[in-house]
Amino acid sequence: MRKNQHITPHPDGGWQVKGAGNSRATVRTSTQAEAINIGRSISQHQGSELVIHRANGQIRAKDSHGNDPYPPKG
Repeated sequence: MRKNQHITPHPDGGWQVKGAGNSRATVRTSTQAEAINIGRSISQHQGSELVIHRANGQIRAKDSHGNDPYPPKG
């Protein structure tokens, strides 16, 4: 269960934490900051990546919590 967690705008307003490939949101919040805190906790626990989106859907930031491969590929 290492699904990346995405912080995206919710269609009905507010923000949501949604696992990659899931059809439903894990959590819905009123602010992006709340969603980021919850999403960060979930992704750290799962060992997955946190992907934060802007209101227009564009990726704003990613956080792998220091689980990057070393040495990096490429």
